[in-house]
Amino acid sequence: MAELAAVAFDLDDTLFDHSGASRRAVGAWLPTLGGQYSPEMVDAWFVAERTHFPAWRDGHVSFAEQRRRRLRDMLDLLGLPSRPDDALDALFADYLDVYRQLWTAFDDVEAAIEVVAAQGLRIGVLTNGPDDLQRAKIAAIGLTDRLGPVLAADVLGVAKPHPGAYAGLCAALGLGPASVLYVGDDHELDVVAARSAGLHAVHLDRRGVGLEPERTRITSLRELAPHLTLRASPAGTTDRCPSA
Repeated sequence: MAELAAVAFDLDDTLFDHSGASRRAVGAWLPTLGGQYSPEMVDAWFVAERTHFPAWRDGHVSFAEQRRRRLRDMLDLLGLPSRPDDALDALFADYLDVYRQLWTAFDDVEAAIEVVAAQGLRIGVLTNGPDDLQRAKIAAIGLTDRLGPVLAADVLGVAKPHPGAYAGLCAALGLGPASVLYVGDDHELDVVAARSAGLHAVHLDRRGVGLEPERTRITSLRELAPHLTLRASPAGTTDRCPSA
């Protein structure tokens, strides 16, 4: 039996309401581009994010370039001409100004942090976002002094689902993977990949997609407490950190 010693969280759409802030920000920002606002155009912003963010995550383009690609898609959908890179960067900065004003934590975060701390467990964060932006989010939602290590993809040099991301998390915690529970909203990145690296994982299924059985799925962080128990090591794992 491996005793649970730490809980690590994803950040965006787990602790921090990225989708809510982004949706509201896009709704306010899109008309400034000169196009017609519609709910479909807001949805298209998220499609562009899902399409182009992995190119940065997997090391194929810079973070700025994946932003530019998202903007090029949006301008095309709006029937507007593309612009030079510096102009695209300025446009994205305008969006970020609105987005930052809308940052907030989910209303179940405080309960989760309290119950984990009450159990004497360490708390960490592993996120695929850039370090400076993610730490700014953590500060904005009041968690800077309440977390242990915060690991971002650009500092680690690898991103989820690469096993090296989880290896970096375990190393920062000073724990073997079988002693760490990972909690996140993205089933592939936060659950499947975490388990493949030897960690335990619980899917935070806020939208109710039902990809996990009830014993490994929660719909709110308020439901986390029953999962903070002694657990057997996942089959085929050891108490050492996974290799990068």
